Amino acid sequence: MGDIDFQAMEFAYEKHADQAASQLARHQVVVVGAGPVGLTTALDLARQGVRVVVLDDDFRLSTGSRAICFSKRTLEIWDRLGVGQRMIDKGVSWNVGKVFFREQEVWRFDLLPEPGHRRPAFINLQQYYAEGYLYEQARQEPNIDLRWKNKVAGVEQRDDGVVLNVETPDGAYTLHADWLIACDGARSPVRKLIGQESHGRIFRDRFLIADVKMQADFPTERWFWFDPPFHPNQSVLLHRQPDNVWRIDFQLGWNADPIEAVKPENVLPRIRALLGPDARFELEWVSVYTFACERMDKFRHGRIVFAGDSAHRVSPFGARGANSGVQDAENLAWKLKLVLAGQAPDTLIDSYGAEREYAADENILNSSRATDFITPKSDISRSFRNAVLNLAKTHPFARSLVNSGRLSLPATYAASPLNTPDADAFTGRMVPGAVALDAPVETQGTPDWWLSQLDGGFVLALFCGDALPGREALLALQALRLAPVPVKAVLVASPPCDLSALPGELAAVTDREGCLGKRYDAQTGTAYLIRPDQHIAARWRAFDAAAIAAAVNRATGRA
Repeated sequence: MGDIDFQAMEFAYEKHADQAASQLARHQVVVVGAGPVGLTTALDLARQGVRVVVLDDDFRLSTGSRAICFSKRTLEIWDRLGVGQRMIDKGVSWNVGKVFFREQEVWRFDLLPEPGHRRPAFINLQQYYAEGYLYEQARQEPNIDLRWKNKVAGVEQRDDGVVLNVETPDGAYTLHADWLIACDGARSPVRKLIGQESHGRIFRDRFLIADVKMQADFPTERWFWFDPPFHPNQSVLLHRQPDNVWRIDFQLGWNADPIEAVKPENVLPRIRALLGPDARFELEWVSVYTFACERMDKFRHGRIVFAGDSAHRVSPFGARGANSGVQDAENLAWKLKLVLAGQAPDTLIDSYGAEREYAADENILNSSRATDFITPKSDISRSFRNAVLNLAKTHPFARSLVNSGRLSLPATYAASPLNTPDADAFTGRMVPGAVALDAPVETQGTPDWWLSQLDGGFVLALFCGDALPGREALLALQALRLAPVPVKAVLVASPPCDLSALPGELAAVTDREGCLGKRYDAQTGTAYLIRPDQHIAARWRAFDAAAIAAAVNRATGRA
């Protein structure tokens, strides 16, 4: 069976009962935008039992490859939502990148140099495939009501939610949302409807994207050239995508005419200069873009919350746009679910703003630095950049200064009010606010992965060494499941611990290789409280039921 042609798919408009209702239809959550961020948000909420209406003013998926680099963290999120493996199976996995200056390679880097990770650092996958797989998963969710050709034309904030005016081919109708999540892109109509703007910096440069279909024996790596002989005084990026499609980005300069630049007679010579005069290829898609790094001042406005490009935008080098948007979705979904269930106060949504505004600032900082390095705007800046590139070939210190786009990593919410500060001494990266690292484990003797144990709720990981905890501790762990906000306890055992006597209500894994314990700086008795979005909430050297309850209260905004 061949791949579905997602670019040719068109979704039929269907009239909904809400349009003929005599009373205002009420919904828990309405998501505006059926792109990767909107669909991820809807899927995450739906799998937690929240009913979601998704409105999109189009009837197709995205045109062209657009965002193509999806990070390890995004894949881990999609694993939990049931689509990660499908993305991996279709995508092109890669960990290695190379940087060239003129005709020479000056630096090679590996983004995932150690073993023991389920997912690669990145996959390359056309955005329409990612959207298509998310759409097909959403279509199977009974809690998702997806409506095409439904354009939000009016928004009225109320104390108990938002009233939307929606335009359709059958005329306009209104509906009420307890919460409205705007995932409607960089030009966000919802943002304009409430009189908000994004602020930041527009960079005076343009790049040409060309998707080229061809047979080539280039390795599956990210190649970036500064001032190559085939495109002098500019930069070029080459990436492989599925279906023998290669993404090529050509720096054009600010004075380039974007209308002229996309004409085949101007695109084809650039490609032949890179590939050679005898290269055989087909041009699939071409576009011109301008760098921008900007965000809204606040991501939450009453009962309206912004996510993805509607909230923040960065230049594409570094793959920080779509990946950051998917991480917005994961941060928001569990908090909104608890608020809707009455298990957390409305103010918990403020922490979404605090944490993801911080992440956006981090992405904008890295993206701006990369853009300044790639496109220097003065002779001094260019001289500095070229000196760094010349030194990088033989001097390791210079490689840390080379910036062809610092590639996307998940933010660590070190200053989050949801964290419980350490009371014990730890080393390593698993600080409160950090995203949980994966590692190989065994479940009932079968090879497995640690993140597969984290199922969208709070999890307490208790490292018990080679012997089970005592009866009193086991009873306390069982009681965590009955707390106002349930916590799933997972025991992490080391050989030769006998797990056969473990009560059936408790889960356990075996850290046979010791990789998980090493990554978490764990000793016998070490406990980690992990949030539903797989960020660390708290950690202790010894199990303490009262301390865990206090940390859950804090992590759910009830402290």
